[in-house]
Amino acid sequence: MFTLVNDYSEGAHEKILQRLLEVNYEKIPGYGTDDFCRSAAEKIKMACDCPEAEVYFMFGGTQTNQVVIDTMCASYQGVVSVKTGHVNTHEAGAIEYSGHKVMTVKGIDGKMDPDSLASFLKEYMADACIEHMVYPGMVYISHPTELGTLYTKAELSALHEICAGYEIPLFIDGARLGYGLMAKGTDVTLPDIARFADVFYIGGTKVGALFGEAIVFTRHNMPKRFNTMVKQHGAMAAKGWLAGLQFDVLFTDGIYFENGRNGIEKAEKLRKALIDKGYEFLIETPTNQVFVVLDNKKFNELKDIVGNNIWSFPDDSHTAVRFVTSWATTDDEIDNIINFL
Repeated sequence: MFTLVNDYSEGAHEKILQRLLEVNYEKIPGYGTDDFCRSAAEKIKMACDCPEAEVYFMFGGTQTNQVVIDTMCASYQGVVSVKTGHVNTHEAGAIEYSGHKVMTVKGIDGKMDPDSLASFLKEYMADACIEHMVYPGMVYISHPTELGTLYTKAELSALHEICAGYEIPLFIDGARLGYGLMAKGTDVTLPDIARFADVFYIGGTKVGALFGEAIVFTRHNMPKRFNTMVKQHGAMAAKGWLAGLQFDVLFTDGIYFENGRNGIEKAEKLRKALIDKGYEFLIETPTNQVFVVLDNKKFNELKDIVGNNIWSFPDDSHTAVRFVTSWATTDDEIDNIINFL
């Protein structure tokens, strides 16, 4: 059986593994106070063209989302997300568990519509019962979205302006950011993300690291006593240097962007072949997630041969599945899937 279930099944880029072996017996300071974390932070700030940024390394996406939201929101505040947002669907209520309601607005192809956000906030502020309600304390989006779609620079700028007008931080989940930045046709760069977001994170787990996410606070706005609050969440790693080392490697010689490009190129190859074979797509995506609609007979043949995610059931006779390419996906893997389909 071969699989395109997700983009984090493989281990890590070989240069990360080589570097880990090189320093394996060194005695390295703990809790992110090491030279690897400092070096990686400087490289990330340079790549973001944001010298004033503050960078903090964590080990997983849900952990990162919960810590950022909980430390930046007051106890009476919630976070605004589209209904398909990761914090609202696939994080087991982690945000609510920390005391913050996820307040949803309708999305368009997985994206938050600026007009919908503006209407939501305007109606909230005009409500006579405002003192009895959860206050929207943050806006959360992801780039790429859960549906593999991308924001344009104009859309991000509009969301940024709305958030700034209400003095609400804009938080961008970048778990798959490397693939979004390398997608063909995008006009969004890493410096754009840093300019429009008050806080965002660069995902490593899905883009070639063993694990790890790099939080970037862009406005000298890292919460006071952030380290202490991270510790309270059980999220402070004694061997924090392991995440720093990986990002130090990923942001050397453009490896992070090369990893993203491979995932995009393999997804494009698969997408083109499916189009040529007459398959239909649940949604058009420019990134490394491919949502294809199969008749149930073909799906039943496929499920024991090609690993995939069942995404939805468009009707009684069809199943929509998701294929996800990665930094490590090979042409042979794509060719095998194409031949079967």
